[in-house]
Amino acid sequence: MEWTVDQLRQFVTTADCGSFSAAARYLGKAQSAVSTAIGLLEVDLGVALFDRSRRNAQLSEAGQVLLLEARELLRQAEQLDQRARSLNAGSEAALSIALDEALPFTAIRTLMREISVKFPNLELTVLNGTATEVADYVEQERASVAFHFDRGPVRPCFDMRRIGSVPQGVFVAIDHPLADGRTVRRKDLVQHRQLLMHADDVHEVAHSPRVWRCDSFYSTAEMVADKLGWAVLPVNIAHYEGYRKALQEVPCPSLALPRLSVRMLWLQGRMLGATATYVQTRFTELLRDTPA
Repeated sequence: MEWTVDQLRQFVTTADCGSFSAAARYLGKAQSAVSTAIGLLEVDLGVALFDRSRRNAQLSEAGQVLLLEARELLRQAEQLDQRARSLNAGSEAALSIALDEALPFTAIRTLMREISVKFPNLELTVLNGTATEVADYVEQERASVAFHFDRGPVRPCFDMRRIGSVPQGVFVAIDHPLADGRTVRRKDLVQHRQLLMHADDVHEVAHSPRVWRCDSFYSTAEMVADKLGWAVLPVNIAHYEGYRKALQEVPCPSLALPRLSVRMLWLQGRMLGATATYVQTRFTELLRDTPA
């Protein structure tokens, strides 16, 4: 078969316009050119697409079936053209992103929606995990870039850029003895079990002689809600819908908690493409605008 995309476009346009003359006006072509193109298409396909015994261009039964196929082929052709233009402009055809599960969900959700609009033909893979796991994904080349909380020194294989920060605080269950509204001191905290984030290469400060460790902020928040101890958590985790009514922040000025730094990792020496650069820039903006 030697039919062309242009012939398919004229076929679809004629079906939509209802006549050869209307399709010709819409396409800016002579009516004879449209009629000839569709006639040649019919010869190539071996079927009549229109019932020419009628005044208007009414589809035959075969034409009604093949119109659906023609629309799909035109959609694929347009998608191919868009992807080629995107690649020519320097955008990646595919991108894999690894995301720390504890990063603000509202910022990530907005980022995903905007990527979908700005890069409609991008093949995107999103991997989630702990701060350590998402770094592993980049080192294993399962992900092109990773965004995670700064959990210690950067491995020699990575390049790194800090893109923002997230506030953190001391949280307890709403019925915990420390949840009475008073400002607490360190000596008050040491009387209760502390739930610490655990990572192989990071040693968090323990303020209590009784400590449990966990490698997930979400699991730690669950244990806090179950009144198993107190923990320092990112504020966005404590304000997550599932924990908002179960946790209470305890003011403890003596701890002077810094904001948690968020960084982007990629393999050393690799150049960031246009899409990855956009993601880094936009995620930086979203983190800055995320309410505490």
